[in-house]
Amino acid sequence: MCFTENIRIMDIKKTILFFILCLLMTPLQAQVVLETDSIKSNYYDVDEEEEDDDEEEDDVKIPLGEDELAVKDKDGNEELIEFPEAMTYDLDSLLNLYMSKTYLKGDNDCNMKDENPVFTKEQYIDRLSRIPSVMEMAYNDVVQKFIDRYSGRLRYSVSYMLGAANFYMPIFEEALEAYKLPLELKYLPIIESALNPKAVSRVGATGLWQFMIGTGKQYGLEVNSLVDERRDPVKSSYAAARYLKALYKVFGDWNLVIAAYNCGPENINKAIRRARAAKGVNKDEAITAADKDYWHIYPYLPAETRGYVPAFIAASYIMTYYCEHNICPMTTRLPAQTDTVVVDRNVHIEQIAAVLGLDADMIRSLNPEFRRDIIPGQTKPYAIRLPLAETGRFIDNQDSIFAYKASELLTKRLEVTINDDVPTYRSKRSSRVSRRNARYTRNRGVAKRGRASARRGRAAAAKRGKAATAKKKSSVRSKGKAKRSRRRR
Repeated sequence: MCFTENIRIMDIKKTILFFILCLLMTPLQAQVVLETDSIKSNYYDVDEEEEDDDEEEDDVKIPLGEDELAVKDKDGNEELIEFPEAMTYDLDSLLNLYMSKTYLKGDNDCNMKDENPVFTKEQYIDRLSRIPSVMEMAYNDVVQKFIDRYSGRLRYSVSYMLGAANFYMPIFEEALEAYKLPLELKYLPIIESALNPKAVSRVGATGLWQFMIGTGKQYGLEVNSLVDERRDPVKSSYAAARYLKALYKVFGDWNLVIAAYNCGPENINKAIRRARAAKGVNKDEAITAADKDYWHIYPYLPAETRGYVPAFIAASYIMTYYCEHNICPMTTRLPAQTDTVVVDRNVHIEQIAAVLGLDADMIRSLNPEFRRDIIPGQTKPYAIRLPLAETGRFIDNQDSIFAYKASELLTKRLEVTINDDVPTYRSKRSSRVSRRNARYTRNRGVAKRGRASARRGRAAAAKRGKAATAKKKSSVRSKGKAKRSRRRR
């Protein structure tokens, strides 16, 4: 009886344990599903079109990340669009830049409320239509989402960018005007870098215009261990203008130019081909203007590029109508006028700062292309930008500047001598190597002596053999002579 009750108790315990394990495994299984979907989203390639209608994905609610938003199409289907990386930058990192700390501050005369007014769709459409631009500033639900992001969560970043625009917008406009491009393209660095000249993306794009190394070099920007001209606001702006003009020659549509600037012209061409194939257009037919409509190829673009043009339109809107959303620009104190001096010798920023009594961070901010504070004038002549009043002092004191702590700050030696002293210390490794070499030498000597002994033994045996043979022959000859003498007798 007791045995039967024990069995029942054990069965009950097993049942309870199994039920607990099921409860514990359920969230784990859900977590695996979420992580798998996340990986697929992050590594989605436009070349792969994987659809599985049998999977019941509607039952799993994927939380939105910090760098994406959800929009619904006309059929009510929800899709995730990635924000441009600059829309995820921390405001503190922007405010800690030298230019921000030195020349930007909050406007005490402007009362920046944390209230974002709500407007009608018609008001947004009207405002976008009144922006003086060559480029199309169309409105839709996706553009509205990005406007809400800038005017809401990113309103203080917009305040920073409105202040920093006083530094950079004149440079952008000058470069764009030089190549006869639409001046509204000056808002492109807002979604590329949030006007941070030191911005580096997760894939290595650098500077205000976020050039990759290959593209930057293709358009004349020097990149090496000491110099990175992608970080130079002036040179990178002119390179960006040349690149944008080249893209317009390919596509002839400014929305596609902006999209290609983000994901590359190859992905735009793929999207155009897929959109045409979806309509049943023969691939041999000529590509029309309708085929190159950004909003037509929109579903076939990479996830971030689908949000890129809407983000550009939203940035253009918020930089124009910030007052309507209670956003106050940070006030700007423009830096002093600057000029350049050319050096043909290596010089460190600390040398210039110490001799001229300048702030090293100020010199770095004026010369962001020098990555490690060294101007390699010995490689080729380089221009250093300084406050206008300091250029004359630099020329007058350049010998003192080049000599100041040169051995400490410029540590690369031009010539070295080899130490030929006999070492008195041996490391454990060298001792082991020496012992191994000694064993090898000793064993080699033993083997050599053994071979020599064997050769001597073989020579002695051969000599003994020859002596025995000669003795035998001599004995045979003696016996023959004795036999012949007996016969004669």
